[in-house]
Amino acid sequence: MPEDSRKRAARRLAIARGHVESIIRMLDDPQVYCVDVLRQIKAVQGALSGAGEVVLRGHLEAHVSTAHERGDAQELIEELMEALKYT
Repeated sequence: MPEDSRKRAARRLAIARGHVESIIRMLDDPQVYCVDVLRQIKAVQGALSGAGEVVLRGHLEAHVSTAHERGDAQELIEELMEALKYT
């Protein structure tokens, strides 16, 4: 994966980690408002989705775009289809 993609994905995951830690702290407070927790959960989902998009784009740019030339296009297609099945 390109270095720039790694850094951007790591930054988004750090944001997600911060939100998760915030949610855990919020749940320790008996007065926490449920909607605030839901908002934080949504923020985590957004950060994870963004990280996934960065990783996918990096993979497409670094590997898929040259797969035909290397002769492994079909293998890469199958690999991506399998990985994306779980999203």
